[in-house]
This record gives sequence, C-alpha cells and structure tokens, in this order.
Amino acid sequence: MSRITFQSLSRRNEIGCNSYVLEMGSTRIVLDAGMHPKVEGQLAIPNFNELRDLIVDAAIITHAHLDHSGCLPLFQRAHPEAEILMTEPTAALVDAMLHNSVNVMQAKREQHNLKDYPLFVHSEIERHERSWLYRRIGIPFYLGKDQIKARFYDAGHILGSVGVLLEKDGQRVFYTGDVQFEDQTMLQGAEFPQEHVDVLIMETTRGNAARRPDYTRDSEMVRLAEAITETIAKGGSVLIPVFAIGKTQELLLMLHEMHRRGLLPKHAPIQIGGLSAKMTALTDKFADAVRRHHHGVKLSELEDLVATQKKKGPARTTYAPGRIYALSSGMMTEKTASNDFAFQFLDNPKNALLMVGYADPDSPAGAILKAQPGDAVTLDQSLAPITLRCRVEHYDFSGHATREKLVEYAKKLTPKKILLVHGDRPALTWFQDHLTEALPASEVIIPVPGDILPLMS
Repeated sequence: MSRITFQSLSRRNEIGCNSYVLEMGSTRIVLDAGMHPKVEGQLAIPNFNELRDLIVDAAIITHAHLDHSGCLPLFQRAHPEAEILMTEPTAALVDAMLHNSVNVMQAKREQHNLKDYPLFVHSEIERHERSWLYRRIGIPFYLGKDQIKARFYDAGHILGSVGVLLEKDGQRVFYTGDVQFEDQTMLQGAEFPQEHVDVLIMETTRGNAARRPDYTRDSEMVRLAEAITETIAKGGSVLIPVFAIGKTQELLLMLHEMHRRGLLPKHAPIQIGGLSAKMTALTDKFADAVRRHHHGVKLSELEDLVATQKKKGPARTTYAPGRIYALSSGMMTEKTASNDFAFQFLDNPKNALLMVGYADPDSPAGAILKAQPGDAVTLDQSLAPITLRCRVEHYDFSGHATREKLVEYAKKLTPKKILLVHGDRPALTWFQDHLTEALPASEVIIPVPGDILPLMS
C-alpha cells in the first residue's frame, strides 16, 4: 500500500481560494488553484508557499469558476514542470475567465492603487495555456512517477465540470469538486462513481441551507416566471444577478423554456453583459459535447437577447422599463455590473431583484436579502448607501447539491475517511455532525489549512 497525505492550501475554512495537494506514494497532485472572490492581493491566493522547493507532478482543474481556477497562472509560474489537466470545455472557459481577470485586476490597480496588480498578465496566460492537457470524461489517464490512475466524472455543476477518481495499489481517492446531482435546465445531474472509496474529499457549500420540504424545480420556475410577469406588467424591470459562467446560461435556457410554456410576456428583452455573452458563445460551441437538455438550442441566438458590448473604460448598463437584466456577479460584488446597476434600480418600487443562487451573507447580495423595505443598503464601501424599495425574492436554482444528497452519496461510498472542504464553518459543522452519525465507521475530518494529514500508510 502507498502512503497518502492531504494538505489544504486554502488560507481558511471557507468558500475562497480553493486548492489542495494530494500525495500518493511519490506522486504529488494539486487539486484546483482558485482565487478568492472577496479578498484582494496576496490573501486572495492559495498558500502556494507550502509547495516551495517541492516537485509537483500534476494539477487538476475541476471547473472554470475563479475560486477553483483563478490562480492557475501563478501555480504554473512556480511549477512549470507540472502537467495541467482539465476537460476541453473547462479549458476554453478558464482561458476567457483568466484574461478577464487580468482586465479586472488592471482596473483595481488604478482604482485602489494596488501596486502588485495584476498578479499575472495576458502574455503569461497565453504562454501557459499551450501546455494544458485535455482529458475526456470517463476515459482513464495516468499521472506522475507512480502512474496514478485517474478518471474524470461529470459533476453536473457547470459546463465541463468534473469530479476526479485517483487510484493506486487498490487505494481509491475521490474528489467531488463542485457537484450538482439533480438535473438543471441545461445540464444533466452528476454521474459519479458508486463503488467504495477509501478517501472522499467532498464539497459542503450548502451545509447550512435546508431546502423547503415542498420544493420542486418546476414550481420554483413557475414562481420566478410569475414574479417577472407581475413586475413587467406594472411598468418595472427585473434584475437577476448571475455568475457569467454557468448561471447566466442556465437562466437564459430557463427563460427560453418559460417563453415556450407561455409563462412570460412576449418581447421582454433579456440583457446580459459582455463577459456573459462571451461565455454564452463558448457554451454554444460545446453544446453537443456535453450531457445536456435542449440539444440544438443556441443560447446566443435566442429571441429578445441583448448583449451589452464591452467598451473602453467603465462599462455601464442603462436602465429601461420592461427588461430582464441578467448581470454578473451573482453576489453583486463591488465594481461588478450587477452592483453598479443596482444603484439605479433598488430604489424604484416598480422593480424586482430576483436572486437565483447562493449569496454569501457578507456580500452585497447577502446584505440585500437581510434588509427590509426602506432600509439603507451598502453596495460599495466607498459609496453612499441606497434605499431599498424594490421587490426582493430568492429562488433555489443552485448549481450545488443539497446537503441531504451529499450525505446520501457519502453513505453509498462508505469511505474510511471523509475530508470536508469548500464550505463556511456552519456548513462544515453540519456535515461533520450528520456524517459522523450516518457513517460511524468513517473518520470525518475538517482539514486545518496548512496541516499535512496522513490518510493511508
């Protein structure tokens, strides 16, 4: 049997700059290389110093969201010898996201006098991406000196997302990445291994969120359609904050389905931002290469879709009544399109802010969800608060599995050890308590960032 160890390179137990290092025998594999979405500068980077003077054989990027891929150029700068593996759709999205990240960091350098920004540049991305290796879902491949057997499994989270199974000398380690077991409007639910593993490394995003007992996806979609229809009927517009990758495309297809079913008013233009338009075009490019619903539907060609073109200088979306604005970011982070647009939107009682995904309690979106009508809401720490007068609703169309589904999955695998990652403290604690009860023979661990955990010997 081979020695197996695990170390979290994330700086805190949270949903942040996700990155982990797994050693199996003499092979060292990094799982994801994310950038923290809410922190600036060096604290947004995983603690890659833990890898200083070490040889890393490979890095696996499970999907393109920045909290899993945003620091890949920094990892490659320090470890040019490492093989970089992902699916081809993920590579296309990561490339676009990293280039956009450079633009964002350049703007932040000017706005906030951040001298170390950008952390990497366009030419560096272009140089590094030439060495990325694509691997197909379900086809085994081999890593490192020990020839670790690896296999990608469809994670159902966003386009190209995977979990990865790693095997050596009969020992099996499975990392879920971000996963959704249920079908979404576009993507089919995850297809993960069902047999025993020795170690399960599992996301815990929704551990602090219980789903309503009467929930169905269809009823949630009808409820969203009714809110949109009511808002437009009284002369207002709808703002739906969404992530540029994944949630934007899911929402566009959902709106298309609502139109087909007669649930939405005709000729209500749907406006998305420039980055979202680029990600939507990439999604269309791989429309026939992934497990999805609505085959043949090109999202970029949907009727009434308006893409805001990125112009030189700050981009600003202009308000008009009778529109659906699907703008990033999903958490309305400062200096993003949805945050900027909210300043001309939230104080109009005719409008509706409809949130369709997870909102960090400390984010501007989280602050709005906690506010009452008439409250002053701070969207940007450098600007004056704005009075909340519009309608606010929250809907469950998460790209992450429910906590119950994840517990059910862990019970199928009966792992010897379960490592809980990618969750805030209350979520991690919920999973540790419930998995310890459900699987008394399993050791359930919340890894301490930086500590090297011996898993097998």
